[in-house]
Amino acid sequence: MDTLVSTQWLEDHLGDEDLVVLDCFVRTEQTETGMRNISGRADYDREHIPTAGFADLKGDLCDRDSDIEFAVPEPEAFCAAMAALGVGDDTRVVLYDSSMSAWAARVWWMLCWVGFDRAAILDGGLKLWKAEGRTLTTEPARHPNRQLTCNPRARLMANREEVTAAIADPDVKLIDTLPAASYRGEMEIYDRPGHIPSAVNICGIDMLDEDGRYLPRDKLEAMYPGDRHARQITYCGGGILASSNAFVMTRLGFTDVAVYTASLQEWAADPANPMTTES
Repeated sequence: MDTLVSTQWLEDHLGDEDLVVLDCFVRTEQTETGMRNISGRADYDREHIPTAGFADLKGDLCDRDSDIEFAVPEPEAFCAAMAALGVGDDTRVVLYDSSMSAWAARVWWMLCWVGFDRAAILDGGLKLWKAEGRTLTTEPARHPNRQLTCNPRARLMANREEVTAAIADPDVKLIDTLPAASYRGEMEIYDRPGHIPSAVNICGIDMLDEDGRYLPRDKLEAMYPGDRHARQITYCGGGILASSNAFVMTRLGFTDVAVYTASLQEWAADPANPMTTES
């Protein structure tokens, strides 16, 4: 199984006994004070792809005791939560959402982080599945609890200390995956405007076409020039969109990619961490 599968591929394989499908959606809502993220459980309950379970990035798949939204849980806790969803050492997993595949990419990246390499993202997600008139259901998933071995790969996650060191390190590339207006400081989403010094801007949204599918490989390769073996660190606001960039970079052959999962939630909140609006 490729790490990116089509809607037709998934429909053809929904009956495979070793295949676990997971809806990873998180709903973002506008409030009087800004934006808030809530679990997509209600959306899942209303309709989802047949056989799909629900992977809750606002629940068991995050550290809910952390001040950082979507904080990464301990690897063992993450493995236990995925095992409860039916993910095991001998299963394959297809992940999807209905918002640019970024939520699915976050779960994909976390699976890679704990040493699991049998996961894929549904290209176009639920939006394309529905647009093509494919079957939906309200039936909950029925997967047995399985055993998922935990073999963490620490280099797939970057922390604030590594990012700080990377600013002055020409051998490490920082990639801001937020929209260009945020990168330039024209849009203030987090505590301070702008981006981390030395970072380049490759917006994760720009990697998708109008149907929500990833662009053809040649167009994606043009977005990511440079050494495929150099250290690369992606970030955004909470490590979600940055995971989509990391997913694409891995597919393009980059071998040393990390996601700064706390991203600007953590970085911009501390005045000691430098920010700039200069390119």
